[in-house]
Formats: sequence, structure tokens, C-alpha cells
Amino acid sequence: MMMIPRRHDFDLWDEMFRDPFFTEGESKLMKTDIKEKKDRYLIDIDLPGYEKEGIKIEIQEGYLTVHAKVDKEDDKEKGKYVRKERYTGECSRSFYVGDNVKEEDIKAKFNNGTLTLEIPKKEDKKELPEKRYIPIE
Repeated sequence: MMMIPRRHDFDLWDEMFRDPFFTEGESKLMKTDIKEKKDRYLIDIDLPGYEKEGIKIEIQEGYLTVHAKVDKEDDKEKGKYVRKERYTGECSRSFYVGDNVKEEDIKAKFNNGTLTLEIPKKEDKKELPEKRYIPIE
């Protein structure tokens, strides 16, 4: 039997999700939606609090990587924080888009804290090896 303290404001469900297992890194995650269209993919990445200048997008060996950096430190006025929830630092995510997608194929825009990427669908052209038969004696 589990012992639960009796408090008027205690909710086991809420208390469970306050555990660091569920909340660790939650605000740092680049929440992403990927939508498939007929000829392209649309990727929306939430980056609230970031500036366009702090976002870098690169493609290398078939992987598209979005790297974002934000620095909210205010050096003008020093003081002790009682609580600090605004994130300062870097985060990144990578997506495999294929070896045929090039930098110039991708369109990107940043509006109201959302980065939108438009990536054309390009099939990887893998040549099938020539069939070779084993002779029968």
C-alpha cells in the first residue's frame, strides 16, 4: 500500500509529472512538426526567445542540422536570482533528408519564434548491381 500525505492541494498526478524524469530538458527541446506534401516536406520548429541571427542550418552527408543559440544574460544589472526559468545556451536537432538534397534546394524562414523549412522530396538514386549468374557445371 502506498502512503500519500493528506494535503488539500496535493494531486498525485500533478506531483508525478513534476518529477525531474519528466521535466528535465523539457524547455530546451526544439519541438518539431514534420508535414509531408506531394513533392516536399515542411518542418516547423518552435524556437521561442531565439533570434534569427542565433540560428544556423547546415546540411552534411545527408543530414540537415539546425543549431540554435540564445544568450539572455543581462550584464547591466547584477543580482541574485530567486528563480530563473529562461533558457540560455545552445541546442540542435538533426534530420536525415538524403544525399541528393543540397543546400540550395532548402528554403527557410523564421517568423514569430517558429523556424519553417521546406525540403523537396528527392529520391536516393541507388543503382542496382548488374545481375551475375553463377555457371553450373
